[in-house]
Amino acid sequence: IRPKEIDFNQDNSKMSEPKIAGFHPEVVTLKSGETVYWCSCGLSNSQPFCDGSHEGTPFQPLPFTAPKDDNYYFCACKQTASPPFCDGTHKKLPGYKHPADKPLKPE
Repeated sequence: IRPKEIDFNQDNSKMSEPKIAGFHPEVVTLKSGETVYWCSCGLSNSQPFCDGSHEGTPFQPLPFTAPKDDNYYFCACKQTASPPFCDGTHKKLPGYKHPADKPLKPE
């Protein structure tokens, strides 16, 4: 899977594919009933959660309510087939490096 080129302009209105925010899942501990909003655009500075940076793009945050106290693995590459969770797609993306090789964020 190769992400399409993103054409950014001042208001991101031409953004048709999400930005890759990271190449590994973000592990977050949530309590039962806690609701979070997963960033689907990749522009948020509060990854893996939305900070409103999607404004002007076709992307919207995805709400998730934890069914139980647990650690959840949220997708950071934004290419997952099962949002908001990581499905391993990041391992097929250009620029991916094994965790032992660093960096964990796109350069």
